[in-house]
Amino acid sequence: ALLVESGIIKDEKDGIKVLGNGTLNKQLTVKASKFSASAKEAIESKGGKAEVI
Repeated sequence: ALLVESGIIKDEKDGIKVLGNGTLNKQLTVKASKFSASAKEAIESKGGKAEVI
């Protein structure tokens, strides 16, 4: 919803793929339509969750 409101995507149905670039320093729960293998690994290695919606 926030990405639609800010104009980053046109519709929530468009979906988003999270890529594994950069460094993650916190435990997060990330909800997205797709994850690259490196993104999922980075999120889970910090104790977070990568949830496909």
